[in-house]
Amino acid sequence: MPEPKNIITIPYTDDILASAGLSASELAAIARLAVAAKLFAGGRLSLGQAAKLCGRGKVEFMEQLSREGYSVVNLQVGDAEDELRFAHD
Repeated sequence: MPEPKNIITIPYTDDILASAGLSASELAAIARLAVAAKLFAGGRLSLGQAAKLCGRGKVEFMEQLSREGYSVVNLQVGDAEDELRFAHD
């Protein structure tokens, strides 16, 4: 994987980590997953792109989305209608 060129910084204090019971790397992983999930759910990233953003494979990302309560399908209304027509043909 190429070295990232862009980095998002989220400032926080040690008490945030202590309150959440997380290490800095655990918080970073949760933040990456949250951003990737939100962008995927909003249709801004494909499943593969979102998985890559949070450092997971597609299947692992889909499983994590499901555990977190996100839909693993992000079809738009027109896409869903096309899929239903295809399924009935």
